[in-house]
Amino acid sequence: CNSASIMFLLLLLTCPMCLPKGDNKNLTYTYSWPKCKQNHSAANVAGFNSLPGHIKDFLYYRHCRHFPMLLDLPDKCGGPEGSADVFLLLVIKSSPKNYNRREVLRNTWAKERLQNGVWIRRLFILGTQNSGFEKTTLNNLLEIEHRKYKDILQWDFHDTFYNLTLKQILFLEWMETNCPHVRFMLNGDDDVFANTDNMVEYLKNLEDNDGSKHLFAGHLVKNVGPIRYPDSKYYIPVQVYKSESYPLYCSGGGFILSGYTARTIYNMSHSIILLPIDDVYMAMCLEKAGLHPESHSGIKALGLQIPDKSADPYDPCFYREILLVHRFLSVHMLVMWHHLHNPQLNCSLSTKM
Repeated sequence: CNSASIMFLLLLLTCPMCLPKGDNKNLTYTYSWPKCKQNHSAANVAGFNSLPGHIKDFLYYRHCRHFPMLLDLPDKCGGPEGSADVFLLLVIKSSPKNYNRREVLRNTWAKERLQNGVWIRRLFILGTQNSGFEKTTLNNLLEIEHRKYKDILQWDFHDTFYNLTLKQILFLEWMETNCPHVRFMLNGDDDVFANTDNMVEYLKNLEDNDGSKHLFAGHLVKNVGPIRYPDSKYYIPVQVYKSESYPLYCSGGGFILSGYTARTIYNMSHSIILLPIDDVYMAMCLEKAGLHPESHSGIKALGLQIPDKSADPYDPCFYREILLVHRFLSVHMLVMWHHLHNPQLNCSLSTKM
């Protein structure tokens, strides 16, 4: 048995009523988009045959902007008009196999709740993975989660690193229809630790911005360009992106944006060809709109640098005032969340950042 099959069986044992029944007609919803076909003319690009397979696939399907939806939640935000009541929407990029990560998030920082008088809602956005029995098992797992938690959006595209931009655009298209008036969003990976209590406080204290004005804040990356080394995870050949520089962007591990900015990015995306690096692509959309990302010192997309090398790197006092830290193991996330909500937590001056 593989890990996905084991997770699927465990969930059935702990929640047998969650098993999808019948033909699931009322569980799934498919937009009327046909399956996108390969653009064979992409092979005419100079040097195409020398490119790695995943780059070739990206170029073959780069034009594809619409995919059938497998799991939908059109009423997640209370309908288009009710979406204004959602103060912070947590949009978490996950992969079908990452069930354990999603479970921890549901019980820690991504828990749906009324926080400081405003509503936090949660969504995981996914495609499909693998093929054959493995793909079927993972899709069944997501259907069970969807029925139990009502927090899964899934499209019928291959969920890979090079399709993260596609995932972002598909979500923004969905948001435009179903949650157009959401005030703010956290967009992040499923391995970030987000102090959403602090996030709500920060957003509520913004001057003259209730989500109807521009906000795009995170860990700024500047003066960098595409990596041309084929062995790199972030490899971008000139056939995909010719320029040697990227615009100023926020690291994609996690950033905060307003509903206004999310809509602006979506509108700009209609006229900008897709780039596999999703955080750079969103910056391209901002740049076209004449907007810019900004730095927030509480967002640590590259991890938290502890000044005292002899200190416990998971001392909760280091994390008490941050908004987000990237690359957090699930076990540390669960413990950290409970530590931070311990009323007896006592932080000395020696453990402040």
